[in-house]
Amino acid sequence: MYTLESFAGHSPEIKIIVVLPGSHIGFWQELCTLHNFSLEHRIVEGGSIRGESVRNGIGSIDEHDALVAIHDGVRPFADFHTIEKAFDLASAYGTAVPGREITDTVRIIEDGQNRPFDRKMIRSIQTPQCFRLSILRDAYNSKNLQGYTDDAGLAGNMGYKIHLFEGNAENIKITTPFDLLIAEAIIQSKMK
Repeated sequence: MYTLESFAGHSPEIKIIVVLPGSHIGFWQELCTLHNFSLEHRIVEGGSIRGESVRNGIGSIDEHDALVAIHDGVRPFADFHTIEKAFDLASAYGTAVPGREITDTVRIIEDGQNRPFDRKMIRSIQTPQCFRLSILRDAYNSKNLQGYTDDAGLAGNMGYKIHLFEGNAENIKITTPFDLLIAEAIIQSKMK
């Protein structure tokens, strides 16, 4: 719900599609009722892997070409600037992907060995990843969607240039109990 509100607050023209596993749709509807969540959105049933879910979501779009932002529901803190920049850059270049510099030292592990790697050459990629719909449709026509953890990877593999821009630090991905603690701290700081 936080995630959807981030996008709805960006522009009243945005149409929101929530892609969920079929077994979670009823639970989502119960949560919306429980929390009086009435933000307009459409629900589409996802697939067995992320790529199939994205394909189902973009397949439900009636327009021939539009700008589409694909965003992880577990990233509830994408700020207005990040969302706006994604749409602006995708409008100009066809693709726009937020990323952040790595602050930790990194090492590459190969064949049981490890070696240092220059962290200045690495970005931690975030969402929303924004594309012209025609690019997404071309990329997701691929028969093999296994192994792609994001849309930029698939579109880049198809030959599209991926335009990176600086994401926002609070745009964390909540995947572990520790991430929930960080999310709670972010929410508390926003309430002050």
